[in-house]
Amino acid sequence: MSWNPALEPGCPDAVGVDAIETLIVPRARDLGGFEVRRALPSPKRQMVGPFVFFDQAGPAEFITGKGVDVRPHPHIGLATVTYLYRGEFQHRDSVGSNQTILPGAVNWMVAGRGVTHSERTSEATRLAPHSLYGIQTWVALPEDKEEVAPSFEHHGKDTLPVIESDGVRLRLILGRAYGETAPASVFTDTFYADVVLEAGARLPLPNDHEDRGLYIVEGSVSIAGQVFEAGRMMVFRPGDAITVAAGPQGARLMALGGATLNGPRYVWWNFVSSSRDKIEAAKEEWRRGAWGQGQFDLPADDRAEFIPLPG
Repeated sequence: MSWNPALEPGCPDAVGVDAIETLIVPRARDLGGFEVRRALPSPKRQMVGPFVFFDQAGPAEFITGKGVDVRPHPHIGLATVTYLYRGEFQHRDSVGSNQTILPGAVNWMVAGRGVTHSERTSEATRLAPHSLYGIQTWVALPEDKEEVAPSFEHHGKDTLPVIESDGVRLRLILGRAYGETAPASVFTDTFYADVVLEAGARLPLPNDHEDRGLYIVEGSVSIAGQVFEAGRMMVFRPGDAITVAAGPQGARLMALGGATLNGPRYVWWNFVSSSRDKIEAAKEEWRRGAWGQGQFDLPADDRAEFIPLPG
């Protein structure tokens, strides 16, 4: 598929730099063996559309025998989105899923009223040196969907819409944009895309979404003559026509956004909700550890350990 993202030759950007409503510099965190950079939530901004959490994991290199072991842990009130550039994860969850995700594919797990999952480097991958590089995000659920039954979808690389034109290659991960719709079952108006730009290529952001943001994974982009480097998230003023141009080395971006929710969300550990009471109840359920008898169970084939409640 294709569309024409270029402005007419010589046409200046018809937007000022004040169209950037928020500029976020992610915080680096060491998770034991690899680093993540967290852009959302931030002190300046809790959400972009329904996206309430955004982590860049890696790039990280592992020697033979080592890897990632994110033990079983709980979620409520959100959907998780895992998308990789390099490496792999083996996802297991309490609804019975056991799925390896590879670069360009998407894992979409809806926690709803409660789910538990783990993410680990597979035994096969640990047999040799390997790398990990990707993005994990959480999408907050609308208030009337926070109690839905948990579910899981995997969509392979070849099932996601790809749009190419004039130095732009865009893979649509979630939602709708540029006349295409991704296959995952979202609950609100959403868009989320992996964008690769050749040097000087230009990308117009969708103008039919309320909230829009960009995260620069690699390279740099310019907006209204100002240059922004990798490791920055920009959130744009609603309604403005926004076009970004890649720098001399090109750029890789994650574009995200959609409709705003009906209000802010409370976020504590891995729990997201419009209600403090639901978070307190989830805390008590996880602390109680009555697996399979209440709100939470452990993955059927990953029950030997779990992450305890903080504090």
